[in-house]
Amino acid sequence: METILKKNKLFVFLITLLFLFSCSDKIEFTKYKSLSNASWEANKNISFEFEISDTISPKNLFINLRNNKDYPYSNLYVITELNFPNGDKIIDTLQYEMADNSGQFLGKGFTDIKENKLFYKEEKVFPVSGKYVFNIRHAMRKNGEVNTIPFLQGVQDVGFSIEKTE
Repeated sequence: METILKKNKLFVFLITLLFLFSCSDKIEFTKYKSLSNASWEANKNISFEFEISDTISPKNLFINLRNNKDYPYSNLYVITELNFPNGDKIIDTLQYEMADNSGQFLGKGFTDIKENKLFYKEEKVFPVSGKYVFNIRHAMRKNGEVNTIPFLQGVQDVGFSIEKTE
């Protein structure tokens, strides 16, 4: 009986260590916004506000996206806007691959929902401390058309995260 208790205590101790070392303290900010009916409305910004106090250390910035099997495309175009506390802004038009050549969605997940962690800025140093606002909207169009797709189906959640670099 005493041997079983010692083994149980050792097991609990090892599991606790595993959780402590697997938790990442790299993440400084992460937030998701769910889209109703898994549909991303055109020209509608999804906004994330965050505070920056460290103006020295570089950080990696990510766009996080959860899509389901109803996402009809192999890529994604987005327009991003990073607004600084001093009024400056950076606007980018970006493209990301969402599926491989065989049509299989990229990202992580065992079900029909795939989680994509897309690089936005690598080793970004924020020059000013204060409140920043990150805006993102989709810019998907059908081939040969000028207008943006009114509702981009299959996008369940859009997120933004900031991580320390190693």
